[in-house]
Amino acid sequence: MTLARHARHYTLIGGVQWLVDWGVMVGLSHLGMAVEPANIFGRIAGALLGYWLNGRFTFAGDDTEVGRTQLQRFLMMWLCTTAVSTWAMGSIDDWFGLKWAWLAKPGVEFLLGVIGFVLSRHWVYQKKP
Repeated sequence: MTLARHARHYTLIGGVQWLVDWGVMVGLSHLGMAVEPANIFGRIAGALLGYWLNGRFTFAGDDTEVGRTQLQRFLMMWLCTTAVSTWAMGSIDDWFGLKWAWLAKPGVEFLLGVIGFVLSRHWVYQKKP
């Protein structure tokens, strides 16, 4: 598959993931949950949707699969990006306030999404070790 097709599908699915992630984070933090756990719950909701959709549609091919190894790789990537995202959201909340964290989340997640695209395309969903 072409880079353009991968990027197009990843962007479309990523947009849906982002809406779910952002909505859960904003909703839970609006209800009084601290921004850090609200961010983690949001990222879990988005990840559950994105792992399967990207594996089945975005990166589907003869040299890819959605299996145990790919799930382990995805979880490793997700844990690292979630740590960065949660640190960033907490820091922005501490320094500037909750509403700024809500506004900054799309930018933070966009940057992490670019990293996730490269890792997913070249490592996460690949059949080879």
